[in-house]
Amino acid sequence: MGKITFLNPEFFWLFLLIPIAIAWLFWKKNQQSATLKMSSIKGFKGSNSLIVRLKPMLNVIRLLALSSLIIAMARPRTVDISSQTKTTRGVDIVMAIDVSGSMLAKDLKPNRMEALKRVAADFVEERPNDRIGLVVYASEAYTKTPVTSDKAVVLENIKSIKYDNVLQDGTGIGMGLATAVNRLKDSKAKSKVIILLTDGVNNAGFIEPETAADIAKQYGIKVYTIGIGTNGMAEFPYAVAPNGQFLFQMMKVEIDEQLLKNIARKTDGKYFRATSNSKLAEIYNSINKLETSEIQELKFYDYDEKFRPFVWLAGLLLLVEIGLRNTVYRSFI
Repeated sequence: MGKITFLNPEFFWLFLLIPIAIAWLFWKKNQQSATLKMSSIKGFKGSNSLIVRLKPMLNVIRLLALSSLIIAMARPRTVDISSQTKTTRGVDIVMAIDVSGSMLAKDLKPNRMEALKRVAADFVEERPNDRIGLVVYASEAYTKTPVTSDKAVVLENIKSIKYDNVLQDGTGIGMGLATAVNRLKDSKAKSKVIILLTDGVNNAGFIEPETAADIAKQYGIKVYTIGIGTNGMAEFPYAVAPNGQFLFQMMKVEIDEQLLKNIARKTDGKYFRATSNSKLAEIYNSINKLETSEIQELKFYDYDEKFRPFVWLAGLLLLVEIGLRNTVYRSFI
């Protein structure tokens, strides 16, 4: 009964008449049969047959028929709901991620790069209706994942991000931003967004960050910038040991926050500073809320009416009652 709904549940108020009907039948039970008053019945043999004892069942049958009619009028039915969603105004997003050696710093746990990968993966999973791409950069930049709706590909490529010397070490913020702009400039989405993350100062590449920001502005691309790193000192890698392991030492954290603020302001975006794992997660949650997609949901309802069995049951009970009253319990008075 958990899946059954009622179209006209107000008819259930009629069940309040059932106790009244029972009280009325009990009060009138002695008037429903003809009576004959005699001074003595000693000369008559008493009858206690089954048919006589079952005569009150006629009233029970009538009340059950009435109950079935009330349920039928309430229109019980089951419903099967299917839905389809359609993205009518999607968002195209490119995440430009700094993969320079400084991203191995341990001020975020276990390091900046691994902390970012976890948060970025969560962000992708929460954007099922948008297209997302990945750009990685150090002194140079390249597209790791073109803008796509295949989230499995994006998540796999996020997982594979690492510092591997494929790109010459350095921080080319302008290179990363320009490459991301190139992936979005021809997009037809209603909103085009770049999430640019870095932990340093622009010191490499042949494209100035301000120039890349101007190009993004020209194409209507909004840039959210994130500076990742604690305030003060952090453990940075400074050399590689003979066994291939990185050696770390405490160094001052340097982030060109003014540059990142200028890029965000010029493109109508916003600048954030991630000084911890939790703060980084909060930043991506904030961006997730700022950039929403308009979803159209279509629901289809398939109703299966269940009132007919109750109507048939009420009719059958009434026929049984009428038949018994006019045969077995028929009275000539």
